[in-house]
Amino acid sequence: MNIALVLAGGSGSRVGVSCPKQYLRVKDKLVISYCLETLHKAKEVDTIWIVADEKWRSTILGAVDTDKIRGFSVPGKTRQLSVCHGLGDIQAYIMGRDRRSKDNIKSGKKHTVLIHDAARPLLTLEMIGRCYEGLAGHEGVMPVLPMKDTVYFSNDGHSVSSLLNRSQLYAGQAPELFDFEKYYAVCRGLTQEQLLQINGSTEPAVLAGMDIVMIPGDENNFKITTMEDLERFRQLMNRDY
Repeated sequence: MNIALVLAGGSGSRVGVSCPKQYLRVKDKLVISYCLETLHKAKEVDTIWIVADEKWRSTILGAVDTDKIRGFSVPGKTRQLSVCHGLGDIQAYIMGRDRRSKDNIKSGKKHTVLIHDAARPLLTLEMIGRCYEGLAGHEGVMPVLPMKDTVYFSNDGHSVSSLLNRSQLYAGQAPELFDFEKYYAVCRGLTQEQLLQINGSTEPAVLAGMDIVMIPGDENNFKITTMEDLERFRQLMNRDY
């Protein structure tokens, strides 16, 4: 089973608006609706699980016409803690489902998890397809963008310490796709302190030695983090992107 885990628990404080960015309306649709509609259409995705505060769940269900949503999880203090909450609930869902289906137990069917941010509304079917194609022979997939600017390292944040080779540096994006069982085991093995220090979903997988392949990312698949990002998205939608 291929499960999409959508992270919608953030407060959106850096955008500077009264409600979380993923629940703002752009062209009469919630920001979160855009990626959910794409995941609904994706033939590769069987099930959608969402990390969201309880007060927004009915809003989400009323905003998107899909039969793929199977459940919700409680947000964590950080992005990765939210991921872990979602993974734990998905594991319980899978175990209950497999107990009811002897065929899954006999076949030892594998599961995957596609982790995406609700604040990345311009997810495409092409990107989803590339993620699943890229997973063949690997344990995880991450879309990346090459660094365009010269990159410098600073020890103190004030002066340049060294020059980094930008040809070897990449900016990671979501969605990130993993072998569910292996990724869940890695996350379960992390301490609370370690979880609080993690910024990206692929980070614990890399630290644990999982085989993660990179695929080309998408410049338009940006995350709405600031007011400038939100305005950029609004402008794209007004141009009938």
